[in-house]
Amino acid sequence: MKGKDQPEKLQEELKNWQEGPLKKFKQRGWQEKKTSYGEEVQEVYTPLDVNMEDYLKKVGLPGQYPFVRGVYPTMYRGRLWTMRQYAGFASAEESNKRYRYLLEQGQTGLSVAFDLPTQIGLDSDHPLADGEVGKVGVAIDSLADMEILFDRIPLDKVSTSMTINAPAAVLLAMYIAVADKQGISPDALKGTIQNDILKEYFARGTYIFPPESSLRLITDIFEYCSRELPNWNTISISGYHIREAGSDAVQELAFTLADGIAYVEAAMDAGLEVDDFAPRLSFFFNAQMNILEEVAKFRAARRIWAELMDNRFGAQNSKSKMLRFHTQTAGAALTAQQAQNNIIRVTMQALAAVLGGTQSLHTNSFDEALALPSEESVRIALRTQQIIAHESGATATADPLGGSYYIEKLTDEIEEKVYDYLERIEEMGGMVTAIESGYIQQEIQKSAYNTQKRIEKEEDIVVGVNKFQQEDTPPEDLLEVDPEFEKGQIERLKKTKEERDSEKVQKALNQLKKNAESGENVIPSIIEAVKVYATIGEVCGVLRDVYGEYEAPTF
Repeated sequence: MKGKDQPEKLQEELKNWQEGPLKKFKQRGWQEKKTSYGEEVQEVYTPLDVNMEDYLKKVGLPGQYPFVRGVYPTMYRGRLWTMRQYAGFASAEESNKRYRYLLEQGQTGLSVAFDLPTQIGLDSDHPLADGEVGKVGVAIDSLADMEILFDRIPLDKVSTSMTINAPAAVLLAMYIAVADKQGISPDALKGTIQNDILKEYFARGTYIFPPESSLRLITDIFEYCSRELPNWNTISISGYHIREAGSDAVQELAFTLADGIAYVEAAMDAGLEVDDFAPRLSFFFNAQMNILEEVAKFRAARRIWAELMDNRFGAQNSKSKMLRFHTQTAGAALTAQQAQNNIIRVTMQALAAVLGGTQSLHTNSFDEALALPSEESVRIALRTQQIIAHESGATATADPLGGSYYIEKLTDEIEEKVYDYLERIEEMGGMVTAIESGYIQQEIQKSAYNTQKRIEKEEDIVVGVNKFQQEDTPPEDLLEVDPEFEKGQIERLKKTKEERDSEKVQKALNQLKKNAESGENVIPSIIEAVKVYATIGEVCGVLRDVYGEYEAPTF
C-alpha cells in the first residue's frame, strides 16, 4: 500500500466494516470456520494480516531460497510433476500388467505397493503371512518375483517409487539386481524408496528393528547411494501416514520435519557430510480437502526446511535446502458411501497439491474405500491429473496463490506453530525420545478424536456420510484377489529355493551377518545375497538375529 497513512486508514475502515455491515449480516446467519489445527478463520484478510517488509528473505522467487514459491524457476512450464499411480496387488505378473497399462495411458513414473508380509520382511510361507499374501500390494519373496514385476519395463527409462520402509534396503538391492540383469548401471537408476522408519513407530506400524538399528540401516543406504546411485532419492520422509492416522496439518508438517531432522543428525553422526546426502532427501505429504490450508502447508514446509538446512546444519549446496516432495490424495477422505463423490474429492486434493508446487503426485481411485482399484477407476484418477495439467490453467505460473492475504497469513501461522512443536520435541531430547515417550502418538490421537467429534456433531460436513445421505449400492466389478493366489505364490517360493545354489545363499547370508555385527555398511552384502536368490525373509532374519526386534510400549 502506498502512503504512510494507508495502514491506519485501512484499520479504521476495517473496524467500521466489522461493526457495521458485517455485524448486521451476521445477525441474519453466520458460521464459525476453523482450520484443521483449531484456529478461527477470519471473515476477511487484508494487508494488515501480512508482514511482507522483507519479501525476498521471507518469500523470494521460484527456484531461489527459501523456495516458498517453488523449487524450480520454471516450475510446471518447464516440466510437469511426475504422474504416479500407486499400484501393486497379488502376483508380480498381475502387477506388471497394471504397470504396463498405466505407462501406456500416459503415466510417467511407477509407484509400487507391497503386501503386508513383504513390508515386515516375511516370506509368503511364514505362518504370520497366512491370509495376507498379495492382499494390499504385490508379494515379493525373492529376486525371481522382482524380475517378473519389472519384466519389459526398462529401468533406465522410468522413475520408480517403492513404498517400503523396514526392509527398504532389501527391495532396493533387488531393484539394483534387476537393473544389472537388464544391463543397466546403478548410476542410471531414478526413483525413491520410502525408507522412513520413524513414522512407522507412531503412525503406521510396519517396523521390524529397534530405532537405533533402523537408523543405522538408513545411513548405510545414504552412504551407499551417494556413491553408487547418485540419481536415487534415498528416503521419502513421510507426513502422509501421519495425516492418515488423524493428525492435523500442523502436526503432519511438524512431525515429518522432526523425523527429517533425526535422519540428518544420524547421518552426520555416522560421519557423512550434509551436502553428500541431503540433495537426495525427499518428502511425501498428504493432500486433504481444505485446498487453501494445504497450499499454505506446502509453502511453509519449503521455507522451514530451507532455514533448518541453512542455519542448523550448515548446508552449502542449494539442492540440500530444497524440499522436494511427492503428494498423495487423502485415502482417509475417501468414503464408501456414494463412492463416485470421491472423484470430486480427489480432483480438489490434487489441485491443492499442484497449486502448492508438488514434484510428484498420486491420485487415489474412487473405489478404494471398497476394494483395490479397478482399471477404470485408476484411469479416471490418472485423467484427473492430466486434465489439471493441460486444461485447468493451474500450471501457467509458479505459486499462483502467492500474495493472497489469506494464503500468506496461513503460511506464516502454520510455520509458527510447526516451530513450536519442533522446539518442544527438541526439549524432550529429539524425535526418537518423543516417540518412545508416547508424546507424538498422544498428540495425533487427540487430533483424530476431535475431528471425529466434529463430524458426529455435524460441525464438519462429509457429504453422503453425515449429511445428504441416500440409499446406495456399491459399484460393480470391484477388484478382488483370488484366494487361490497365495498357494501359487508359496509354490513359486518353494521352487525358487529348490533351484537356487543353497551353498552360495548360505555363504552370502553369513557374510551379511558378519558385516552387520562388525558395523560395516551392509548394503553391498545384501545386494550379493539377493543376487543368489536369498529371500526377503532370510535376509531380514539375519538382521533380526543381529539387531533384535522392536516391541511397541504400552502407553
